[in-house]
Amino acid sequence: MKTFLIFIAAAVFVFAGVVISQNFFAEKSVYCTQEAKLCSDGSYVGRTGPNCEFSLCPKEDLISVEAPMAYEEISSPLVLKGKARGPWFFEASFPVRLLDDNGKELTVAIATAKTDWMTTDFVDFEAELNFSVPATQKGFLVFEKDNPSGLAEHADELRMPVVFSQYGQKTREVDLYYYNPGHDVDQDGNILCSKNGLAAVRRTIPLSKTPIKDTIELLLRGELNQSERGAGITTEYPLEGLSLESASLKEGVLTLEFDDAKNRTVGGACRVGILWFQIETTAKQFSEVRQVRFLPEELFQP
Repeated sequence: MKTFLIFIAAAVFVFAGVVISQNFFAEKSVYCTQEAKLCSDGSYVGRTGPNCEFSLCPKEDLISVEAPMAYEEISSPLVLKGKARGPWFFEASFPVRLLDDNGKELTVAIATAKTDWMTTDFVDFEAELNFSVPATQKGFLVFEKDNPSGLAEHADELRMPVVFSQYGQKTREVDLYYYNPGHDVDQDGNILCSKNGLAAVRRTIPLSKTPIKDTIELLLRGELNQSERGAGITTEYPLEGLSLESASLKEGVLTLEFDDAKNRTVGGACRVGILWFQIETTAKQFSEVRQVRFLPEELFQP
């Protein structure tokens, strides 16, 4: 009987040990969620380790880009932000190149450190890229380690895939009203300085949230081609120092605020009247514009 009790006690002890052991290892087993983190180079990393932390992205211990993200649609001007370790810089800067999908360089900008770069820690950087519409839909941003030595062993880069938002961009047609004095004369050949001399030239502009402002700004550039000038169409635009600062529409009244630093909108009644008519008529092609108001009010005064 004593032997039997000892056997039972031993069995209970072993069973308890097995249960405790199973619970112990069950608590130690970690199952990470199947999330994926997008890296700046376009690759992905998952969670791993006892704390289910994301693995490091390629180059992440050297440079990290905060804006834009990989595969993001970009347009000009493009502001770049991120951080890089001090040795990525030289004299507080490094180049950033924009390439199309064929490897053609579209532009290059210089990223500059926002704080002291003489450190091995991360330093914030910023840059701005301006570029024209490329021939390809996709491209790459190349964040290039500054390498004044030119030696291959000191070179490094982070290449980020991007998409150009202008590719296949939708457009609309607008009319710009310039002046043809040959269509605005009386029986004696005197120029009347009236709206009868206004002549429309057709242009295509990208769709945007500010089509009226975009159209007026295009008018102010005064770009006429040889054929249009050959047909007698003319304009005094652009006027040196004149720029459109803002355009606001409220209850059918379009208010255009200009900066005329050199007072080029003043002059004789005929001249300023034609300048006024060109802007007013160009603006009123938009059905929502019933009246045009200029600021400052002394603009286009004889």
